[in-house]
Amino acid sequence: MNASPEPEDKPLAKARRRGLGHLQWLRNMLVAARRAWLVHVWGMDIHPTAQLSLSASLDRTFPIGVHVGACSYIAFEARILTHDRTRGLYLHTRIGRNCFIGGRSMILPGVEIGDGCIVGAGAVVTKSVPPRCIVAGNPARILRENIEVVSYGRLADADETEARLAEQGLT
Repeated sequence: MNASPEPEDKPLAKARRRGLGHLQWLRNMLVAARRAWLVHVWGMDIHPTAQLSLSASLDRTFPIGVHVGACSYIAFEARILTHDRTRGLYLHTRIGRNCFIGGRSMILPGVEIGDGCIVGAGAVVTKSVPPRCIVAGNPARILRENIEVVSYGRLADADETEARLAEQGLT
């Protein structure tokens, strides 16, 4: 019996790591400590697998209104608001599972971001977003629907794109 060997899965090429990547362990410890502080001291609902940039701002005026789902990522200087003093609002703001909230974006009080969403950098999200959408702009508008993401809002085909660019020497 002459069976042909199974093709081996060649690992995908990755972008070359630069900068302070060798200190990732330290960043992970700081993020875990910050998340524990926000959850245990301020009473926020942040899943243990959620990742936060150290510069992200979560509203501490109505902290129990902050809800962040599993495997979601809140990027640098993003703001999650739960109150609006001018209108006397104190509302729950929810980020679903596997979401990516882009840098310097703002999620207004009472907004719900569905599972598997990507919020573009600098977006101002004034209304709730259905699952599996990409939104961007001010005010944020839906750019794409029915997207496929994996953990932390990474597009499902991102590994193949990264590998292609790495093989071309563009990373």
